[in-house]
Amino acid sequence: MSTADDKFFHPKIVKRIDFAPELWMIRINLGGEFRFAPGQYATLGVQGEQRPVERPYSIVSSPVESEIEFFFELVPQGALTPLLYKLQVGDELLMRKVPKGRFMLDTKSGRTNHLLVCTVTGVAPFVSYVRTLFKDFKEGKFAGEQKLFLLNGASRSWEFGYHDELQQFAAQAPWLKYVPTVSRAWEDEKWKGETGRADDVLRKYADMWGLNGTNCVAYLCGHPEMIEHGKGILKRHGFSKEALKEEVYWIPGKETVA
Repeated sequence: MSTADDKFFHPKIVKRIDFAPELWMIRINLGGEFRFAPGQYATLGVQGEQRPVERPYSIVSSPVESEIEFFFELVPQGALTPLLYKLQVGDELLMRKVPKGRFMLDTKSGRTNHLLVCTVTGVAPFVSYVRTLFKDFKEGKFAGEQKLFLLNGASRSWEFGYHDELQQFAAQAPWLKYVPTVSRAWEDEKWKGETGRADDVLRKYADMWGLNGTNCVAYLCGHPEMIEHGKGILKRHGFSKEALKEEVYWIPGKETVA
């Protein structure tokens, strides 16, 4: 085995679900040990003609699960998602053996409220947080002293890949509030929930939930414009730099996570 090959797992896809024409999830079985914390990301790749095409993706699954799960949005001109989009159950991809990232739940600051704001695939690390805490909650290892408030934005409701799962968790866990919001409601007539972009309704829910810079840490993940707007709103609401965490999914003009 070459040194380069030692850096990669060669997992096969064991499950794929298409949520919408350009949104899908996969689960892979690594066949090796991969220790990560909820909120971290993995670097996935597909072998190109000369070298692998690689990008980082947040992990949806909890570390306690036997398989690793990812949630993708197809970027038609992207370097990697068009290649990943073609892969079906049984197909192989590459994944680096070392997880990365520091977008973990901050349980040491003394602030016990966590405002989680995301767009579409940006929900991935938050699902990992919730699955992990929910398992601990059911097993009596977590009493609910950390409270999560999740605001999940998308253009239309079928872009919420984890809507049903998160609603079920919120119905059973007193420490979790979940609000999905749709920004293009006129294209989604059956939608009866909150409307507006995540950053448009951010202040409304922060006030409703009593969240501020002294009692809460905010986490913003997904679309860079939402993150910039959201940070501005929260800074004006008293959130210091230390109370704001972000995971930008791509930089406009530089397609980094697709």
